[in-house]
Amino acid sequence: MGVRDRLECLTQYESPKYVRIQSVTWGYVQCLLYTTAALSICCIVIIHRLYQDTEEVSSSVRTSVKGVAHIDNRIWDTAEYTIPVQAINSFFVVTNIIKTENQLEQSCPEYPFPKAICSSDKSCKKGSVDIHSHGIQTGRCVNYNATVRTCEVTAWCPVEPVENPPVPAVLRSSEDFTVLIKNNVLFPKFNYTILNIPPKLNTSCTYNKITSPLCPIFRLGDILQEAKENFSEMAVKGGIIAIDINWDCNLDSWFYDCSPKYGFRRLDSKDVTPGVHFRYARYYKTPQGKEQRTLFKVYGIRFDVLVFGTARKFNSIELIKNLGSMISYFGLVATAIELAIYIRNCSCCGKSPFYTIIDRKKYDTVLNPKQVMYVSHVDEPHVILIKKPLKTSLQHTEGSVVESHPVKFCETGSFSTSESNENHDNEEYELGQPLRQESSSPGCQKWCFCGKCQPTEKYHEQLCCRKKKGQCITTSPWFRQLVLSSHTLKKALLYKDPFLDMTDSNINNKLRHLAYKQYVHWRFGSFDLEDRAVIPSCCRWEIRDTYPKAGNNYTGFPME
Repeated sequence: MGVRDRLECLTQYESPKYVRIQSVTWGYVQCLLYTTAALSICCIVIIHRLYQDTEEVSSSVRTSVKGVAHIDNRIWDTAEYTIPVQAINSFFVVTNIIKTENQLEQSCPEYPFPKAICSSDKSCKKGSVDIHSHGIQTGRCVNYNATVRTCEVTAWCPVEPVENPPVPAVLRSSEDFTVLIKNNVLFPKFNYTILNIPPKLNTSCTYNKITSPLCPIFRLGDILQEAKENFSEMAVKGGIIAIDINWDCNLDSWFYDCSPKYGFRRLDSKDVTPGVHFRYARYYKTPQGKEQRTLFKVYGIRFDVLVFGTARKFNSIELIKNLGSMISYFGLVATAIELAIYIRNCSCCGKSPFYTIIDRKKYDTVLNPKQVMYVSHVDEPHVILIKKPLKTSLQHTEGSVVESHPVKFCETGSFSTSESNENHDNEEYELGQPLRQESSSPGCQKWCFCGKCQPTEKYHEQLCCRKKKGQCITTSPWFRQLVLSSHTLKKALLYKDPFLDMTDSNINNKLRHLAYKQYVHWRFGSFDLEDRAVIPSCCRWEIRDTYPKAGNNYTGFPME
């Protein structure tokens, strides 16, 4: 491709081919489908708010638990039952406890779990440590109680008993405790900050989904009730509860809405190892100066505050981008109609003429030009496509209709030329008249019907201008004016090259080749078929006789 061709590509625009079907039924179907598609797109844009830009929430959480309980002559306040946890945005409330008091670092019997039970000192290995043991074995087997003997260990004694937590829970009254949750949220893209606490907070309010949905103070029993859990049952072994805060904000002034919505659910499994517990110890000195401790195994409920949400605000770019991506849905309308037409055609017994016309108009099949030939007969209204290889003469080879003959759709006056018709005014040439009594060579009797073809053994040259017997097209005045007229051909050559030397010795070659092209354009209607359109033998030799080549060594129709 040259520089000029590249520049022409930049100045050309190619559009897809459309076929307009004149049909009231399909017109109504198209309007209905386009209306449905448009309404669907509008609904999607409005329901999913595709006209707005979005931003995810960033937040911080602070909690404050309040409540006091008096149990077993002991006051439980916030410092007693709230224990700091390592998890982010979480707080832990103690609900049950097992205490092992007055532990000293010394030797004592191990708690009787299977590997610690013994019958003699041989069963206890000095210095051995088991994963379930509370200390290091001394090698002695001692009495744990009147009926069981266990290996002695060096540990904090007495060792913690492995037993179930008390039922009911020690601090079951903690369901009446309350927690204040302060949640600051930020939407960086919109530079918007908001707090979940109302400007005028009633400190005596308690969250209720119906009556007080925005109150940030929550009763622990109500939280578990909303999570479909029983506080008394869960307080025995503890568990994990999620407090969801959802910020779904519309920051547009005409539809402003930005308030938290709270949800509650249990996170730990009720069937597989339920509950939450851990141990801690408080140390002090005895009067004798020894270090002593009280071990606490505490059960409780861990509350995880989970904040999520999205802010939305109108953005014209987002609207255009989303609409642009959905406009392609209109292309489905054409596909749906074509599919409906195809299904309707298949449901018929045979191929309907309506569908045949649509199929012919819509699709242009491009074949390898080296594998096809085009044929046009003067007494048939079609251009015929014939595929190679040939097994008989081109005249008798069956082909397929490509298009209607161009001459049938042209006005007679369109073929007039500026050349004088004086040589033909008194002549009568009418195609379709009986064949002139001219003898043709016996070799071409089987495929020649005009009597002017030349015999040849090449199948692709065995072609007549007619399909049935009749007058040869070379006797037509139009053939002489459009194809053979030197005046017409020379004007065409000068139109292309104004300075062409008409006295050149090769002028006959130029005129002959142009005569071939003139015939193709006249009879086939398109220069697109020029290279693979076969000129009948009678016409080809008439042109050659009029503009002969020195030596008569003609190349002929290119087969490859």
